[in-house]
Amino acid sequence: MPSYRSLFRTPEFTPLFLAAAAQTAASTMGGLALGTLVYRATGSPLLSALSMFGPALAQVVGATFLLSGSDRLPPRTALSAIAAVFAAGTAFQAVPGLPPGVLLAVVLLSGLVAALGGGVRWGLLNEILTKDGYLPGRSLFNILNGLTQTVGFATGGLLLATISPRGCLLIAAALYLTAALTLRLGLTARPPRTTGRPSVAATWHTNAVLWSSRPRRLTYLGLWVPNGLVVGCESLYVSYAPESAGTLFACGAVGMLAGDVTVGRLLPPAVRARLATPLLLLLAVPYLAFAARPPLSLAVVCVTVASVGFGASLVQQERLMSLTPDALSGHSLGLHSAGMLTMQGVSAAVAGSLAQVTSPAAGMALMAGASVAATMGLALAGRTPARNTAVRADAEA
Repeated sequence: MPSYRSLFRTPEFTPLFLAAAAQTAASTMGGLALGTLVYRATGSPLLSALSMFGPALAQVVGATFLLSGSDRLPPRTALSAIAAVFAAGTAFQAVPGLPPGVLLAVVLLSGLVAALGGGVRWGLLNEILTKDGYLPGRSLFNILNGLTQTVGFATGGLLLATISPRGCLLIAAALYLTAALTLRLGLTARPPRTTGRPSVAATWHTNAVLWSSRPRRLTYLGLWVPNGLVVGCESLYVSYAPESAGTLFACGAVGMLAGDVTVGRLLPPAVRARLATPLLLLLAVPYLAFAARPPLSLAVVCVTVASVGFGASLVQQERLMSLTPDALSGHSLGLHSAGMLTMQGVSAAVAGSLAQVTSPAAGMALMAGASVAATMGLALAGRTPARNTAVRADAEA
């Protein structure tokens, strides 16, 4: 397996990596600022959660209509244009006097564009790295995500204490613009991976092919559902601890970093392959303690330990790639990303609704319980042979 250091000697990996760092920093700072802005204006846990995680709700629309572009658009043009759109949308959110409804509409439109970005980025990563380089490459991106979220949320919390949320949004917009320029100048002009024009029909057809395989179907559900339900818990940090949400997000990023390093670099393949279900349970079980509304010191421990379980996604992605033809890699990874983020957005809406009628602490505990149940159900389904083993051939794609 290639080392992390050797990946940076691969052409195009470094600009893709640096652009992802800028975009992650922008999304963490901008999301925290927008969630705080909406919560201060409305006092609503639901609207606050939707403002931070609402872009994910639009992912299902993008996965339905746009995802064929993941393999049918030039990667450099697509990625730089998407980052530029996010820069413009984030800057617009900083305009004073916008009602919450307008802010949420911009959030949802941004999420629609983001559905295409995941497939293009991860498909390009799969293309520029060797077969045995994808897992350490994706692990390194996840580590970057954890580190950048830690710094981004900590910095965002500090900035919110010194400047306005709108000032933080403008900084986030500048970071998105930096990412767009890095991608445009740092990547080469590669052709699309698949011929043909992006279309709704092509998106639906390839989605159907990918979904027709029972092993892939269970892998997708494992990537989407338990993870998404736990993100519903995270969406309530602002309403659970309004003055310390940045601390909780940063500690969660530290735990996620520890999980990604352990799974991506320290565990041998034979051990790693058996850890998806235990890691998904670890992801949810600590949040059950929020039923007792723990103080911040204990909440920080629960969040940090639970987030180690996000390492399960590396195990599941490795399995997904082993089940997917190379020509469909971008679309397959885009479907994973879009479905995961859609579930996160739905879970944020459900968690916010539960918090409205109960409390943020109770909402977090209920979402965690649902995640545990989903993980156990999928584990049982994975051990049960399908009654009809006939699946559509991948060659139909």
